[in-house]
Amino acid sequence: MILSNEDIKKMLKEKKIIITQLKEEQIGPASIDLTLSNEWQFFRPSLSKRTVDLSKTEFQRAFVTKKANAITLKKREMCLAKTREKITLPADIMGKLEGRSRYARMGLIIHITSALVQPGSDNHQVLEIVNLAPFSVKLRAGMRISQVVFHKMGSKTTKPYKKFGQIAKDQ
Repeated sequence: MILSNEDIKKMLKEKKIIITQLKEEQIGPASIDLTLSNEWQFFRPSLSKRTVDLSKTEFQRAFVTKKANAITLKKREMCLAKTREKITLPADIMGKLEGRSRYARMGLIIHITSALVQPGSDNHQVLEIVNLAPFSVKLRAGMRISQVVFHKMGSKTTKPYKKFGQIAKDQ
């Protein structure tokens, strides 16, 4: 079952779902808009000069972090961006990240494949942003660039992400 805005408000009030820095106007009909923080990650320039063996390279070592209130993403460039909001979910609620259509229509992909917010998560979301537009785009901290849709699961997971997740559990 997908949660409506009323379901979301009820779960927020009961603290079943906790979202830091959330403003009332971010709650839509069946989702919550998420905003960009000022933390960005870009591929290390040295990687463009060689072939990267993905079975031997941890993704964390492939990126360099930059803090800035705004960045320019060149055409065909990718970056990782963290949401300002931290999402804490119970073991029977999961989320799914979606891009916002206004940015998709301008050639921006907000997440490539990692759209799942695992049940039992307690972290900020990392977005894989790619600019497919034939022009550079400016991204700013605070932009409502993504949204999360919540799903009620039939039963609680026995593997809540905060306890069993490997990579993103502490972001």
